[in-house]
Amino acid sequence: MNIIPSKKMSLFEPAIFGDLKSFAKKQEAKGMELIDLSLGSPDIPPHEMLRNHMSELSKRSSSYGYTLSGSKEFLEAVANYYKRVNKVDLIPETEIVQTIGSQEGLVHLPIAFCDPDDFVLTTNPGYVAYAAGISLAGAQPYYIPLDENRGFLPNLNAIPEEIAKKAKLLILNMPGNPVPMSPSIEYFTEVVEFAKKYNIIVLHDAAYSEFYFTGEAPISFLATPGAKEVGLEINSLSKSFSLAGARVAYIVGNAEMISIIKQLKSNLDFGIFDPIQSTAAVALNHAEEITANLRSTFSERHTTLMNGLKALGWEVAPSNGGMFVWAKYPYEIDSVSFAFKAIEQTGVLMVPGTTFGSEGEGYMRLALVQEKHLLEEAVQRLKTISF
Repeated sequence: MNIIPSKKMSLFEPAIFGDLKSFAKKQEAKGMELIDLSLGSPDIPPHEMLRNHMSELSKRSSSYGYTLSGSKEFLEAVANYYKRVNKVDLIPETEIVQTIGSQEGLVHLPIAFCDPDDFVLTTNPGYVAYAAGISLAGAQPYYIPLDENRGFLPNLNAIPEEIAKKAKLLILNMPGNPVPMSPSIEYFTEVVEFAKKYNIIVLHDAAYSEFYFTGEAPISFLATPGAKEVGLEINSLSKSFSLAGARVAYIVGNAEMISIIKQLKSNLDFGIFDPIQSTAAVALNHAEEITANLRSTFSERHTTLMNGLKALGWEVAPSNGGMFVWAKYPYEIDSVSFAFKAIEQTGVLMVPGTTFGSEGEGYMRLALVQEKHLLEEAVQRLKTISF
């Protein structure tokens, strides 16, 4: 049988993560001890109360039907969380929609709003799911330069007028992945004004909103005056509550936009396993208690890895949050080759910067997903790399 993929599949190249893992396993088979700083998969287990809650609900025979959408318990927990943490009022029934992890929401959202002639504004480097969603919708990406002088914030003033007029969607991510830029009310005010001027929908990816290393949490986009008129915010429980495998997230904001997303999702899925929804609600209702330990742990890891790489002569992007370090290495070698060389010589897995866009050349993304002593060991190993 001659199996031919669709033409659209040419837009979706295999991710490099699999190749890195495969190569690493070969080195491990030769006796190399690996330190994996590639995937942003939390190594800290979910809080005991969450594990116990999901376990008990999963035993119930009544837990296995279709949920169709977000449960009342879950939607109200999201609204209460936003009220407590972000000082943002949300109507559970009309301003919140559940997604099967943020990846699903990010990839499908452009389909709801974009046509083939539309531009989607995003960043280079940027999270890989954004490009996948843009391609799936058949829209055209336009990559906004990052302004290093303003903490790597996307420079809206650099977007040509003719592009802005054709743009339908703007995707932002702060604290960012892979570049951990931090938001401010001043910057988000610029975003709202820009969106109103050009009639552009804003989607802010707040997946790392609980990962901050100072006493002040990152501002929610929806806390900006006028933000709910122009946009949405997506957040996930994968990172902040170590529920990555549970696949539960939500989009909040403009009611009309939420209604359109609900219409799309009603044709795509039948909701999330009820024990997962209920456990997510418990997590959100106890967020302050659960995430305090997370911040302490990741703050220490961030300082350890950042200072260690700087001592090796790497240029580390300054950050006050996120779960990654974005750093420029001091060698004349392309980032993909360097990533494989590092695995071969040191056993340290990192993601080459070009995975996230052409402007990532010369950089590595390192995830803070190992204990402090292993991060220190990784730095010592990287010190020995040679060409």
